[in-house]
Amino acid sequence: MDDDSDDNNKLVLDTSIIIDGKVSRMLEYGELDKCEIIIPTAVLDELQAQASLSREQGFIGLNEVKRLRELCSSKGITLRFEGERPSMDDIKLARHGRIDALIKDVAKKEGAMLVTADYVQALVAEAEGIKVRYIRKDVKRELSFERYIDEQTMSLHMMEDVSIFAKKGKPGAFKLVKVREEQCTHEELMNMIREISDAARLTPGANEISMNGATVIQLGNYRIAITRPPFSDKLEITVVRPTVRLTLDDYRVSKRLMERLKSRAEGILIAGPPGSGKSTLASSLAEFYMQQGKIVKTFESPRDLQVSDEITQYAPLEGSFKKAAEILLLVRPDYTIFDEVRKSEDFEVFADMRLAGVGMVGVVHASSPLDAIQRFIGRVELGMIPHILDTIIFVNAGAIVKVYELNLTVRVPTGMVEQDLARPLIEVRDFETNRLEYEIYTFGEENVIVPVEAESSGDGDGIKRLAEERILEVVRRFDKSAEVKITGSSSALVRVDRSAIPLLIGKSGSTIKELERMLGISIDVEPRIRSMGESVKFDISEQGNSLYIIFEDIVNKSVDVYVDDQYLFSAMVGKKARIKVSKESDVGKRLLQALLANSRISIFIGREKSNG
Repeated sequence: MDDDSDDNNKLVLDTSIIIDGKVSRMLEYGELDKCEIIIPTAVLDELQAQASLSREQGFIGLNEVKRLRELCSSKGITLRFEGERPSMDDIKLARHGRIDALIKDVAKKEGAMLVTADYVQALVAEAEGIKVRYIRKDVKRELSFERYIDEQTMSLHMMEDVSIFAKKGKPGAFKLVKVREEQCTHEELMNMIREISDAARLTPGANEISMNGATVIQLGNYRIAITRPPFSDKLEITVVRPTVRLTLDDYRVSKRLMERLKSRAEGILIAGPPGSGKSTLASSLAEFYMQQGKIVKTFESPRDLQVSDEITQYAPLEGSFKKAAEILLLVRPDYTIFDEVRKSEDFEVFADMRLAGVGMVGVVHASSPLDAIQRFIGRVELGMIPHILDTIIFVNAGAIVKVYELNLTVRVPTGMVEQDLARPLIEVRDFETNRLEYEIYTFGEENVIVPVEAESSGDGDGIKRLAEERILEVVRRFDKSAEVKITGSSSALVRVDRSAIPLLIGKSGSTIKELERMLGISIDVEPRIRSMGESVKFDISEQGNSLYIIFEDIVNKSVDVYVDDQYLFSAMVGKKARIKVSKESDVGKRLLQALLANSRISIFIGREKSNG
């Protein structure tokens, strides 16, 4: 099959030889000078279909066809496209030989020699009596980019029209180094991509993720990310490699934490910023649990954790971790390492597997340990979080810098004193000192994380700011210029325009009571601008459970009530020229107390309010 004669001057190229790029190199070196090159239309359509699915082979092949046209034109060699255009079914069945059959038909019809890098294609063509030139693929044992990598290299960065840079060192202690002054060309990067794609096809265990404008290939220890327009503004290749492989002992884990990992921790979250060493710690935990006699599996996309052969690494099944989880539950692992938890579906899978009894170790990007918990809030019911997560390990610069434990309890949150404000809350404690640092609970209609240290330090800035913001959000529906002042651990003062006070208080105090119930604090209301205005005459009578303030000729006007020059409340005088105040309300109790104590009660007319 390795026929090098030039007797036949018609050459039909199949998909494999175009992707391999060997024909363009032969044209450059003058090995093909008296020939006619034929590219079957089926080949062009197959490459287009692969490129549309964001597969690198498609892009490589189409660029190679473009290069062949340019070389043939410069050397006076004829290049043409022949054959039937494949149907959609033909393209879908390409892996079953449908496209190969169309290519062989072109070679038969033209009486040409088929040039291929596919050994099976060559065998079948030869069996059908077609002249074949089989050219073995040139797969380099060392990839081109490896010459720029040494033992200290964490990642290699190659971009079109830019010099080559590398991050060298270790997590938290690295520097960016220029490893080559010469700028990368588009052609050079395309050749590298061709090498990587060929090596991935021939390397057992290599896997690929393809998206529009981006491809990620896990090739041995290398995680290679390839981006191109329209996703990036130019062609770029990033190669990431592990620099160290550590055991749990290398992290100088405390005896207390080691005991927890052995006996109690089953919902572990490893958090940290990018490049902080999260995945390295996850690999160490996987090895630790395997040595404890546990069945350990991993969820990864791509599969890049450095673990022993005894640990099976799973990728998404048919593109979904949810489907993979269904299979994994049948396998019954003791622990699953989930690297990385990103999308909402990932959080759901993590929670479902943990609640099913599987020990889970998740890896998430976060700038603080609290941010990691925040990622679960809203995706998982608040009360379920402590059942899913019990240990948060924050990693930075390759070291464990903070460990939190989560516990669910029912009590009054720190900073509140009323016993009827008790509610379920999550305590976030420093694992080593057992010091309470944060509380997570429902405040109003929102789930909030409140720092306990700030409240216990005396000023309570955290809870005050939270309460002020929540109250303002509600009262500004009545007055956009409303003001709020927190007057105690469970009380607040709201100042609004006089005309808004009756609306805010509501009929018989219904609106303000609902607001107090929702926020869990007591609220007093007074006018924002406390102008005394015009004094009016009035009488106060008592009937049953109510006090009535009766006026002579005042109707549909807002009035302000004061006791000993201290503002008490504002209200709208009704059509019967009176205001009804319940004795059970706060202002009713204070008004009744003022009457019994013979305190001076004054009432002033506020600004007028229309009937509408």
